[in-house]
Amino acid sequence: MSIRRPTTEQMREVISSLHMTMSESETQEYMALMEGSFQAYDRIDALPDNIPEVAYPRTPGSRPAAQDNPMNAWYVKTDVKGANSGPLQGKKIVLKDNVSLAGVLMMNGASTLEGYVPDMDATVVRRILDAGGTIVGKAHCEYFCLSGGSHTNATGPVHNPWRMGYIAGGSSSGCGALVGAGEIEMAIGGDQGGSIRIPSAFCGAYGMKPTHGLVPYTGIMPIEATIDHAGPITTTVADNALLLEVIAGADGLDPRQYSPRVDKYTSALGRGINGLRIGVVREGFELPNMESDVANKVRQAVDRLVKLGAIAEEISIPMHLDGAAIWTPIALEGLQAQMMHGNGMGFNWEGLYSTSLMDRHASWRNRANELSPTLKISMFVGEYALRQYGGRFYAKAQNLSRLLRSKYDEALSQYDLLLMPTLPIKAKPIPAPGAPLSEVIERAFEMIGNTAPFDASGHPAMSVPVGLCDGLPVGMMLVGKHWAESTIYRAAHAFEQSGDWKSF
Repeated sequence: MSIRRPTTEQMREVISSLHMTMSESETQEYMALMEGSFQAYDRIDALPDNIPEVAYPRTPGSRPAAQDNPMNAWYVKTDVKGANSGPLQGKKIVLKDNVSLAGVLMMNGASTLEGYVPDMDATVVRRILDAGGTIVGKAHCEYFCLSGGSHTNATGPVHNPWRMGYIAGGSSSGCGALVGAGEIEMAIGGDQGGSIRIPSAFCGAYGMKPTHGLVPYTGIMPIEATIDHAGPITTTVADNALLLEVIAGADGLDPRQYSPRVDKYTSALGRGINGLRIGVVREGFELPNMESDVANKVRQAVDRLVKLGAIAEEISIPMHLDGAAIWTPIALEGLQAQMMHGNGMGFNWEGLYSTSLMDRHASWRNRANELSPTLKISMFVGEYALRQYGGRFYAKAQNLSRLLRSKYDEALSQYDLLLMPTLPIKAKPIPAPGAPLSEVIERAFEMIGNTAPFDASGHPAMSVPVGLCDGLPVGMMLVGKHWAESTIYRAAHAFEQSGDWKSF
């Protein structure tokens, strides 16, 4: 095979885009000298790609009818059975629809990707199947995962299982809704600004964002590598710990992983929390949009933990209130560089690339008007900052993220866990068709004040349901040291076993 050579006009465009001027003769001379490099490209094009073989038989699955999908949480239902034995034997798992499942549709919530079929399994998929699990489908998510609401998916909004017409949270919206409804017990979500913990809190599920790099992101469509996380959303703490136990650990293909430290997470269950020291972070209750009933419900949960034997003290981490600001340039400039300009994969890292996804996603440029408003505003800010400031704010935010991490680490040197509300608000109504742009945008990002900082710092953080306010779930967030997921599970399980959270 042979790649297309540039025309003279295309070459002129390349030269101009690189801020150069060149005579016609010099242009032609360069074009002739480029032929040797293009022949190397021809050879690469002729070689088969080096991607993992697909194991375990599967069929494409099917799109459920509307009457069988009242929350619009399902994208595709499948029945991909794994090994005949293993720790997930008999367990059914749904995947967020940015996780590659070979042979099964994946649209990542976006009209521009609809119809794409991955040719590989994500590492987490292979591990689930090797452990005997059955993958029963793909759950809808937000448009390229750019919303903490559940109203941006190209097929329509995902509804909260506790109240139709209200947001389920995003971007793992379908996963949160299905688990919160009790329809599915286990799901794999993704989290760059809170996208595991937000739907878990709004829908009444247990959602763990592990330490950055603990779970390989290989085969999952990224937003920005330094804040990409994948993890479990489940109906119980035990299932959460079990699923993390299966999917955690290095795979040798993900640049996000630097010697991750795994643990036997299920061994933390039932150990109790007598003497466990918890720092209740004052600033986590002081977000500008904090609802008083949400804050009170979480403080009641703190009292319950104390009755179970924990030692809880209020502490102050002033920089926490800067956490979402630090996250913003990383997320917005980073997504523009990696997910959009980089066609979903980006550059400058070693590991497994999905070239089929890159080929398909590159076509967003031909249909850019279809992109969701939440993605558009993120792109506008990111692109403007990159053009006007050359990436200095991205770079400075990365530098500040290390300082932010150190502030949390300083507190965690005195306490086993940090605690705050997962979200400052309860679920709100889904914007109506034709709603003002301001409402659509606000509903997507109004809840990330406590979640986004820990994507920037990389600490493990879990949302635990602690009660209902006005009939809607409220979540408490437990944050641990890097690689200390077991400590979080220890506290979460003790709280879960103390009673039915829906009655608290």
